[in-house]
Amino acid sequence: MRIFNLKNVSPIDGFGDFFHYWRQPTPYRWQILGLSVALTFTMIVLFMPKTERAPPAQPEVIWINTFAPNRTEKEILESNIANQKRKDAEAAIQKQNDEVRRNFYRNLARASGFDPDELERQYSDPPPAAKRTPPKAVAASPAKPTATPTTTATAEHPAQ
Repeated sequence: MRIFNLKNVSPIDGFGDFFHYWRQPTPYRWQILGLSVALTFTMIVLFMPKTERAPPAQPEVIWINTFAPNRTEKEILESNIANQKRKDAEAAIQKQNDEVRRNFYRNLARASGFDPDELERQYSDPPPAAKRTPPKAVAASPAKPTATPTTTATAEHPAQ
């Protein structure tokens, strides 16, 4: 048994029923219609995003020119040489910082009772994981004090 039969549905009959109901005399017909239209319009305006009210403004394109478009070959070479010098200076500073860090950790290993040369041999080119062994303590007693200081931090290059 079908509850909703499409053979009995007709849009023309639906409009006819609506107009028949609308013609019946009701005292508040126009007030209810005005209120329902006003509420519907208010809901649409409130829930509509602000970006949908008007088309978006065209974006302003700003072109950034890093280099002058009419540079000569000599100017290009000079800027390349200056850039290479800057990169070399940064690499030298990084190398110096790495050396300071390496000395710090070597001194830390000595103070902890390990031989830093042995640790470097073990871990500089690590063998496959199956052959890797933990570091061995050099001596059971504390390390002997050496003439070198335990920290290598200076005012210019602090230990990192």
